[in-house]
Amino acid sequence: MLNRIVLIGRLTRDPEQSYATSGVAIAKFSVAVDRPLRNENGERDTDFIDCVAFKQRAEFLHKYVHKGRLVAVEGRLQIRQWVAQDGSKRRSAEVLVDSVETLERARETGDEDGAGSAGGYGGPAGGFGQSSAPRQPMAPPPPTSIDDHPDPFGDE
Repeated sequence: MLNRIVLIGRLTRDPEQSYATSGVAIAKFSVAVDRPLRNENGERDTDFIDCVAFKQRAEFLHKYVHKGRLVAVEGRLQIRQWVAQDGSKRRSAEVLVDSVETLERARETGDEDGAGSAGGYGGPAGGFGQSSAPRQPMAPPPPTSIDDHPDPFGDE
């Protein structure tokens, strides 16, 4: 079975960082992704997709990636279910992030950090083939899985 998600879009807000009781860094953010087909008005609808990153990726996002930045996010879809205080059943979907890559050079967005990726695709920091400058090496974070640490949402 396969559960893989790849998104390319812009951050709708700065990532919100917090820490689990175990000390694991968590960053929550949303990515605005345009749909490929136009609606009846000739416009593209946009989906706003919630994402959650952990550990080094969360710290990278909080420090270097800000609202409006074009990013590629890869991960897996998780559906959470719970019962609200009023007794109604609720569900939410979010992407658990395995890698993030910024797709714009720092000067295009006004950022001066030059950050490229956190466990990303290995392309240039400027995106997929947008830059001929060599990428500054960045030690990739160790492979992580949501199963590698306690569930910060208490689902299990």
